[in-house]
Amino acid sequence: MNVNITPAARRIAKTILNGFEAYFADFQNITLGAKTRFEKANWQGIQDAHFKRIEHYKAKVNQVCELVAEVTSKDVTDIELWKLARLAYGQLVCDHSNYEIAETFFNSVFCSQFQHRHIHDRNLFVKPSRSLDDKPLKRYSIYMSYKVADNLEQVLALMLDDFEFSVPWENKQRDIANLSRCMAPYCLRSGLKKARIDILESVFYRNKCAYLVGRIRHKDGLTPIVIPVLNNENGGLYVDTVILDQDGASIIFSFTRSYFMVDAPIPSRLVRFLSAIMPNKELAELYTSIGFNKHGKTEFYRHIIEHMKHSEDRFVIAPGIKGMVMTVFTLPSYDVVFKIIKDKFDYPKQVTENIVKEKYKLVSRSERAGRMADTQEYKNFIFYRNRFSEELLKELLKVAPSKIELTDKWVIVKHLYTERRMIPLNMYLQDASDADIADVMDEYGNAIKQLAAANIFTGDMLLKNFGVTRHGRVVFYDYDEIVRITECNFRKIPEPRNEAEEMADRPWYTVGENDVFPEEFRLFFSGNPKARKAFEALHSDLYDYRYWQDIQNNLRQGKIRNTFAYRRKIRFER
Repeated sequence: MNVNITPAARRIAKTILNGFEAYFADFQNITLGAKTRFEKANWQGIQDAHFKRIEHYKAKVNQVCELVAEVTSKDVTDIELWKLARLAYGQLVCDHSNYEIAETFFNSVFCSQFQHRHIHDRNLFVKPSRSLDDKPLKRYSIYMSYKVADNLEQVLALMLDDFEFSVPWENKQRDIANLSRCMAPYCLRSGLKKARIDILESVFYRNKCAYLVGRIRHKDGLTPIVIPVLNNENGGLYVDTVILDQDGASIIFSFTRSYFMVDAPIPSRLVRFLSAIMPNKELAELYTSIGFNKHGKTEFYRHIIEHMKHSEDRFVIAPGIKGMVMTVFTLPSYDVVFKIIKDKFDYPKQVTENIVKEKYKLVSRSERAGRMADTQEYKNFIFYRNRFSEELLKELLKVAPSKIELTDKWVIVKHLYTERRMIPLNMYLQDASDADIADVMDEYGNAIKQLAAANIFTGDMLLKNFGVTRHGRVVFYDYDEIVRITECNFRKIPEPRNEAEEMADRPWYTVGENDVFPEEFRLFFSGNPKARKAFEALHSDLYDYRYWQDIQNNLRQGKIRNTFAYRRKIRFER
């Protein structure tokens, strides 16, 4: 049946598409500045650009919402008008190189207009208009390809030259020799004359590092290549290491890190390349990792809807100790948790719901140092009611009734966060061997230190607030008490002046709102002496207030530390 698309609907569609094009151009321009910021060692500028790029999306959506009301005299709250605008928009972007991200932009404008109501494919793009694989390929290549032939070092020298950094290499021959030594075994799988190295032309910039990303094609398939390049801040670049396995590459692109700045005129092409070398990564995570976190939300929503069509298990209360601020549930067959802010917080929590939301926003805009899980915020998330266990429904209606809307068919959660599911650290320790305990407590200490270097104080360091990933990394995921390190006042506990003070059950000294006493961190190991012993063997410096004050001083002086997305032991010697 032919539908008559009205002029008003077409104007709305064109206005939204114009807004998308303007947003995407600004996004690209902010991103293109990453190379200069890296070469000039402008680390603060990198953080500012990251924040600016994230904020720009919402600002542009709000601007377009205002413009939509100006391009038509029709009632822009009329859902029938938007159904036609959706059809018109689909026609406009049907041959668009970035149609999938353009559709997500339409969704954002629609959801802003209708407060995340009327979520249906008739009204917006719940489903993609077509498969990503159906996109017409452009004629130009997004990567440089090198036939290894007989001299791997010569090929690597040419490859580094082709990136044309404006800063010279600190010791190029040393770096080439290190790369050749590590990469040769993979090239030899096909014999040097048959192997090829493909390197993406676009460099992935994040924090203080530039990553060259590619693959080795050999007879056994594909081997990922990730080459971190650092700036010594004295006018020289150097290759820090090379990652040549899927797990290592996956950690570089982890959900625990801030988004890359990478020139991607057609992001889907980059995503397809990355998916080939990291096949276990979902599209949602790859889009998010390169800065298109809103489209990552779209892809995640589509993926879980599809997963529920092909699974039968029910959502249940997430395992572990229940939180005082959040109630958490999960689907056993899906490695994600859903977090809802409770209507009333358990004692002694004193934060408000708005404060909690601000803490989660802070995380999304911060350098997460590989130690805080990325979250996605949703409003009016719709689930099938028959997929919820009765125990879970009872719990949700008990602790967060204002967030839940029930019908015979649906459970509509008015506000929630999604986050990657991990094993809570306290549960991991229950069955861990002595060696595993030593390793994971080292990771726990490293997580605290690396977050501190990124100006994040976790506040509550209880083991239950940290998780262990499938790669064995420890990640923080409870954000209601985080603050900036620079906002804290780290103190030593004063010595008692007499026996009465020493025996008192309450502090004999004044405690300010932002006062922190690192000596008290030992209490977080209550009931687990083995974990405490392992921790103190490696990280007892965290009990010293002077350690934290030194970090504060560095941060206030503008010193930004490196946070490595790989083990320090694999770094090349210099």
